[in-house]
Amino acid sequence: MGRDDLYITVPSFFRCPISLDVMKSPVSLCTGVTYDRASIQRWLDDGNNTCPATMQVLPSKDFVPNRTLHRLIQIWSDSVQLQRDGFENDSIINSAAAKDQVVELIQQMDRHSSSSVDSLGKIVRFAEKSEENRKFLAKSDGFLALLVEALGGGNAGDGGHNVRILEQIVRIIHFLMGEIQECDELMRLMLKKTGAGGRDCLGSLLLVLQQGSAESRLASARVLESIAGSAESKLLIAERDGVLPELLKLTSPEKDSSLIEAGLSCLIAVSVPKRVKVKLVQLGAVKSLSKLLSDSNSTTATIEKVLKLLETVSSVKEGRAKICEAEKEEGGDCCVSAIVQRLLKVSSSATEHAVTILWSVCYLFKERSAQEAVTKANGLTKILLLMQSNCSPCVRQMSADLLKIFRVNSKSTISCYDTKTTHIMPF
Repeated sequence: MGRDDLYITVPSFFRCPISLDVMKSPVSLCTGVTYDRASIQRWLDDGNNTCPATMQVLPSKDFVPNRTLHRLIQIWSDSVQLQRDGFENDSIINSAAAKDQVVELIQQMDRHSSSSVDSLGKIVRFAEKSEENRKFLAKSDGFLALLVEALGGGNAGDGGHNVRILEQIVRIIHFLMGEIQECDELMRLMLKKTGAGGRDCLGSLLLVLQQGSAESRLASARVLESIAGSAESKLLIAERDGVLPELLKLTSPEKDSSLIEAGLSCLIAVSVPKRVKVKLVQLGAVKSLSKLLSDSNSTTATIEKVLKLLETVSSVKEGRAKICEAEKEEGGDCCVSAIVQRLLKVSSSATEHAVTILWSVCYLFKERSAQEAVTKANGLTKILLLMQSNCSPCVRQMSADLLKIFRVNSKSTISCYDTKTTHIMPF
């Protein structure tokens, strides 16, 4: 430990009131006090029903991620690490000296066929600092192949130390994805069956998804999405034991929005083959997506991706059956009702996906339970409003098809809608 390490001042609000350590996953109780997730979870699991800091009785034991504080802690942590590495400001980290240091680290990796967490960490921080640095790394001869070999070679170490090394490698590859010209070659390298040490790249990416930090899991999901370019690669990724369940875990409502969106994007990318769609349904994807759809905290991008994925699984009968289930889960709305509620409320893209799903289950395949759910959720009125809006010709045609299905009971549906708007029926 260097002399400077002894004098690092930690802002008091970065510390958990329970453990007094810097928070890794800050969450806030209904009292407004923020704690580290692991610490407050242990407190609540021990049977306590009060806020540790204020001793107020908690009307609810639910907590929500404090994403703003999490980002502030991450920025502070990165700045501290940069100082330790000698990268104290933008001019230094982009300087020729910093590049020379990175080249030496790469050469050490090549000579010793292994790497340390600290060395890779320096390269990560160099890459994340600027586009210029990422281009420099991408153009370094043999560096990408070296990373892929390290990711799939199984010679980086054991246990937790191994996972930390894999995390750094995955994050570097993720940073370089936008600068790589030969994506097909990268895909071919990463999807090779087995590395020199008995592990392959998919296995390493899965391990990072299972045990890595939030940043590393996000990077792993995005790398998987990037290499899922062909039908063969989509199947290789999706049929690897454990990959789809781990990607679905990323979409839990309590996760950070960037993690959720990365998981959804990857699932969309790999779910083109029919048997992948069926497997997703069997793993409970529709239930998970319904929860996100009903969550008021879901971002616009999240809702768009959720509806896109539901549209994808609605093309198989197993997916339609799950979407059409009318029973309520844990007090929430059924999937069809949640889809109707999002019509006209998110974006034109989300509305198009939602209409496509409803058109598929109600008009194309004439699922009776779905038709009843749409009627119960006042869906006909929303479809009428949609037709009066500036929607695309495709959405307008699907809306017209849906109106044909509901015209028998349209009068009773409209009469229960409390509005002063005059609707002109198209039939």
